[in-house]
Amino acid sequence: MKHRLYGSRWHGIAIGLLSTFSGLAAAELIVGLVRGAASPVVPVGQEVIDRVPKQVKDLAIDWFGTADKAVLIIGTLLSLAVIGSIVGSLAARGQRLNAYAVTAVVGVIGVFAVWMRPAPDFGKMLPPIVGTLASIAVIWWLAPRGEIESVTGDLMDSPVTHTPARAGLGRRGFVQGAATVGTASLLVGGVGRLLKKRFEVGDEIAQLDLPKPVEVATTDPVDNGRGAGGTSGTDGDLAPMDFKLDGLDPWLTPAQDFYRIDTALVVPQVPKDSWKLRIFGMVDQELNFTFADLLERPMVERYVTLSCVSNEIGGDLVGNAKWQGVLLKDVLEEAGIQPGATQVVSRSIDGWNCGSPTSVIMDGRDAMLAVAMNGEPLPAEHGYPVRLVVPGLYGYVSATKWVTEIELTRWEDFDGYWIPRGWSKQGPVKTMARIDRPKKAGGTKSTVGEPVDIAGLAWAVHRGISKVEVQIDDGDWIECELAGVPSDDTWVQWRYRWVGATAGRHEVKARAYDGSGEPQPSEPKGVAPDGAQGYHNVSFEVDETP
Repeated sequence: MKHRLYGSRWHGIAIGLLSTFSGLAAAELIVGLVRGAASPVVPVGQEVIDRVPKQVKDLAIDWFGTADKAVLIIGTLLSLAVIGSIVGSLAARGQRLNAYAVTAVVGVIGVFAVWMRPAPDFGKMLPPIVGTLASIAVIWWLAPRGEIESVTGDLMDSPVTHTPARAGLGRRGFVQGAATVGTASLLVGGVGRLLKKRFEVGDEIAQLDLPKPVEVATTDPVDNGRGAGGTSGTDGDLAPMDFKLDGLDPWLTPAQDFYRIDTALVVPQVPKDSWKLRIFGMVDQELNFTFADLLERPMVERYVTLSCVSNEIGGDLVGNAKWQGVLLKDVLEEAGIQPGATQVVSRSIDGWNCGSPTSVIMDGRDAMLAVAMNGEPLPAEHGYPVRLVVPGLYGYVSATKWVTEIELTRWEDFDGYWIPRGWSKQGPVKTMARIDRPKKAGGTKSTVGEPVDIAGLAWAVHRGISKVEVQIDDGDWIECELAGVPSDDTWVQWRYRWVGATAGRHEVKARAYDGSGEPQPSEPKGVAPDGAQGYHNVSFEVDETP
């Protein structure tokens, strides 16, 4: 009776999948041994991100949102599985040289992807090299090595038949070999994962003591003359800033809830002792800093709201945090900015880059080299050990995480990562109002006779918010109450209590005015190329009876 696996097409698929799995496991072991190395899936995925057409990238973001990186990794793994299955099928049919060749080509692609990433070296190339060799070794061991001819028949005069058979492992040997490869791959990959934890910076972050800032961030609301007074309350320093309404995002965003948008498939793990910052280009003197050098400089604390240019109307790719760091203006003045240096280019350790107008960095706003977020060292996913924070600019033109280089150059001489991909080179944050209550998802039900709290957030970072208005069911625009803010660099909570709501379904819109009294644009527009605009609106239900 013919075995269901051995000798069938599944035989080849099994060889291919085992060879692929063993290669990834061997690569993972090298990742655990060599600091800075990564699984071949990561550099290949990064190259896909960098090279895929803008339309495809935008489509992926639309479909998968912030899960697009996970989808890309899964897609890469599935692609490797498919290629591995093809390779195994070739090997099972005796085309071993072709199987080796395809595997080697995949390995070369992995090495090339590493070579194209920042600061390539032999250690970083070892994972795809070793992984490829491991895959070839498994194919060599498990795949048939040729054809022999066996004779079958009885001892009488029945016809003799010739049946081709494969040399190499027999059926039982293949099953034992496959089990051995699978078990060994699990062990090797698991050891690599454990060893890789040595390079993670979580423990370093937890043990790091940062110096006290010379200027502590204040939570006292400013009297800006625009009606943005604080609310009364005694339940904490943030009471003047926060209405503390259910369903309304807090004024201060916890680090674990702060949005994360970047191109890194795997969060860079950058130890503070190996981090360096180089400031060069059109400066009078090049400067180089270690992390210890940076901590010796005077530091300030500031509340700053950051927003992603991909944030849609009503979206949550925006957050407000307390940042601590060194003012970038002071560092650049020390380097000496030469005439004509109209662009500040910042680069990340993972190769990402952006350009910010020098005039914006130097105009007195609190642009900083940040080392802390909400009173703690930066989390790794938010740029540890050092990142840029620039109030008033979208992140794609300012908020470089894991920053390692700052170059002064001319505006026309360099385009940041997202500019050739169809985004505007200038990226000032637009005025925006968002409705958090009633909730967008399905609406929030209220009962006739009960007041309806309509509330949300508004921001026009570095320009401030002077007024927020709501419109209910195409009625008149109604001015809302604003919470306090310590500066124009943060968002502000707003609310309106609607008394006398009638039964039925209602719609509410919101609009904000910046500090100069300029209203946010009413005409709807998508996020590309310079940020979404238009009024946020939600529906809610008021019931006749409880």
